[in-house]
Amino acid sequence: MIRSLLKYFIAIFLTCGICGCYWAETEDNPENLPLNDSMYPYAGVPRVVIETENFAGVRDRETEIPSKFQIYGEKAPESEVLDLTVRGRGNSSFKMPKYGMKLEFTDKVSLFGMPKNRDWALVANFGDKTHLRNYMMSRLSEWLGAKYTPRMQFVEVYLNRNYMGLYLLTETVKVGKNRVNIDENDTTFLIEKEDSKKFDPPYVLTDNLYYYHIKAPKNPSAETEDLLLDHLNAFESFMMEQYRHKSTEILDWLDIDDYLLFYWVQEYSKNEDGNYARSVFMTWKKGEPIHFGPLWDFDLAFGNASRERNQSPEDWYIRNYRLNYYIMRNSIVKDAAIDYWNYHRETFRALIDSIPVYRAIIEKAVDNEYRRWPVIGNTENWALKDPYDSYDEAVEVMTDWMKKRFKWIDENIKN
Repeated sequence: MIRSLLKYFIAIFLTCGICGCYWAETEDNPENLPLNDSMYPYAGVPRVVIETENFAGVRDRETEIPSKFQIYGEKAPESEVLDLTVRGRGNSSFKMPKYGMKLEFTDKVSLFGMPKNRDWALVANFGDKTHLRNYMMSRLSEWLGAKYTPRMQFVEVYLNRNYMGLYLLTETVKVGKNRVNIDENDTTFLIEKEDSKKFDPPYVLTDNLYYYHIKAPKNPSAETEDLLLDHLNAFESFMMEQYRHKSTEILDWLDIDDYLLFYWVQEYSKNEDGNYARSVFMTWKKGEPIHFGPLWDFDLAFGNASRERNQSPEDWYIRNYRLNYYIMRNSIVKDAAIDYWNYHRETFRALIDSIPVYRAIIEKAVDNEYRRWPVIGNTENWALKDPYDSYDEAVEVMTDWMKKRFKWIDENIKN
């Protein structure tokens, strides 16, 4: 442990002490942002270079810091210098040494071929020692035909001339033609089920003490919030009673196809946040069923759960918690869930077979990552749950977990 901590502080000293952490001022209109990659050489993935105004540190999730942004390839910039603001992002993950960032550009931009938008996120994946779990979720979601899956790109990030490590640059979950494509009015909603320990305004609190953050419409009126709250209360109440009557009315309340996709990705991965706790997105339009999705936030999945009781590849998980418990007790949903697994089981198996492909994309960048953050064997931070002797071992343990999980579901699908 002492040796690991010593490596950690040496890495910080080398990054900040030798390269320098402070400069007098930033240029107003630089042609290019400087990049010194002598310590962390090009690793086959794009580099994102960010400089905040006067090299201000990213201290919280609220302060939007004027900044500059540029994409580098192997030897030269591959984009113009772009204007944006940067702030912290994430809940408990923002408190980690390597944190996520929210990017908001002055103008809509297309990054790495993804559709233009102003809003993007840099996901740190500090608690996932494979750096693959969120990316794998996005592949599986797309393969299963989700209406929308946030597009993602592996990048290495330099912030204020310091190497920050390997990140996922990803689209944020918001309403838009190329994102969550729903009507923009006062009777159509994009909401996120949040945890009681951390919820964002505007929100509604149901009779069952479930917090839902309203992501759209923006700045909802009191009447609009009441419309949503009344429907969510009725929805939750129905779900907690419908199974007693084996009612087909559930199809009027819930889009079963969207729910089954949501359920099986969560259940297959045993995503700790997917048990109707947090990061559960839904859309609802007045007069229509509720749609689950898009999928988001899978760092605590595929065996990487923070609670020991959730780490086993055996046993059902998602269907035993909160509203999922009642939904999955409906005979229509339960039978459809069995059919869904049997029909798509080869798609779930394909995800396991694809791990070497995804690992190869970031393999060299992982070397840089763990030179900067030598934590592969550490457990000092709550997010660093399991120590490994190497990155190979971290990937092998996850792969073995997924194989066992697939086998267990296959053998218990009718239970």
